[in-house]
Formats: sequence, C-alpha cells, structure tokens
Amino acid sequence: MKKAGILNRHLAGALAELGHGDGVLVCDAGMPIPDGPRVVDLAFRAGTPSFAEVLDGLLAELVVEGATAAAEVRDANPAAAALLDGHFPELRLVPHERLKELSAGARLVVRTGEARPYANVLLRCGVFF
Repeated sequence: MKKAGILNRHLAGALAELGHGDGVLVCDAGMPIPDGPRVVDLAFRAGTPSFAEVLDGLLAELVVEGATAAAEVRDANPAAAALLDGHFPELRLVPHERLKELSAGARLVVRTGEARPYANVLLRCGVFF
C-alpha cells in the first residue's frame, strides 16, 4: 500500500500512464466532460474536494510544461485566478468555449467537487529530464 502521494488508485494509475505532451484537464463540478478522455471523478459534495486541493496534489506528482485556462476566470473567480497565476507564471488564457474544445484532446480529466465558476485548467505534461 502507498503511504504518500495520491492514494486514489484510479487517479494514481491514470497518472502513471501519462507521457510528454499529454493533456490533463482539472475541472470544477460543472465543466462539461467531453467523450474520449479517461475520467477520474473525485467529486463528493459541492466544494469537496476543492480545485486547489486537487491541483496542488497533481502538481506534486506531475511535470507540467504548460497550462491553459479560461480568460473568464479573472473576473468570475479571482481566487482561482490567483491560484493559477501562482503556479503558472506563463498561464495561457483562452475563451471558455475554446477551453471546452481543447479539453476534448485531453488524455485525462480529473473532476473535482469545486462549485465556483471557471475553476478549470488544462495541463500539458512535460518530462523530468
């Protein structure tokens, strides 16, 4: 049994299958999930687990070379915008509709219980060497 890191077996297994350039969408409970990507749904109740908790846990285990979020996050969810800015100094912002289109190409979707708008980010995996 693992003693640290991500303990959810479905999520840990999905992360182990990712490679360079793969996309991982971390999304709130309301984001439409496209057909195609593998989905690990962590949502339990509204707000649990939060977008911040899940994102922090994923970033502790993944190498990320880029991130894309919806431009609308700036006005609609300043807390999520600040979190994203803190993690990704070169955060790419696109219209929400474009983020939904891009999410169809993700290899993995991790749905949180976040109940605040636009708490979504599409991560692009990098390599550790």
